[in-house]
Amino acid sequence: MRPYNPPTDPYLDVVYSDAHLLVLDKPSGLLTVPGRDPAHRDSLASRAQKEYPDALIVHRLDMDTSGLVVMARGKEVHRALSTMFQNRQVEKSYLARVWGEPEGDEGEVDLPLICDWPNRPKQKVCFESGKPSLTRWQKLDSDGKTSLLKLIPVTGRSHQLRVHMQALDHPILGDPFYAHEEALAAALRLLLHAQELGFVHPVTGKAMKFLCNPGADFLV
Repeated sequence: MRPYNPPTDPYLDVVYSDAHLLVLDKPSGLLTVPGRDPAHRDSLASRAQKEYPDALIVHRLDMDTSGLVVMARGKEVHRALSTMFQNRQVEKSYLARVWGEPEGDEGEVDLPLICDWPNRPKQKVCFESGKPSLTRWQKLDSDGKTSLLKLIPVTGRSHQLRVHMQALDHPILGDPFYAHEEALAAALRLLLHAQELGFVHPVTGKAMKFLCNPGADFLV
């Protein structure tokens, strides 16, 4: 197991807050929720709850993924936001720096996924018992060796974007689970960032849209 040394500066990056919800920018290397191991208690959720005791997790990002996470303040808003995520009423997009250059300017990956149980938490493509999983991608730039993609997960399976990019033979740089040796060594962290999040505010009915740019390590 890798050592857990989550970043602490900033300790909690609040993008938006009101009486009903929070939108936070999670850094790479920080768990979304506490792990079972006492050494893994530090997390985005536990940090947020120190300042906002009523904050509840609605969805998660992998520890290595950075970007936008919404938390509900109170059980009623939690139910409403959870329903939006389940019904795919939340707009999400990610940025990823991948190995190589995909053919064409856009495409999609439609491959069923299931937990690779002997190697958990890894996931794998399985046509017999995998759950339907769909990712759309757009190429934003490329230097031939690596490419910057916009990824839109239509479904929300665990490690979906990471496994789908590996299946295209364009693994995400710095991915400790799915990148080959060269792609892993090409970045100091997983270059996957939840950049956009959009939904209808469950109390006010207002359309909310948030944009959070990644660090300079995503640039060519």
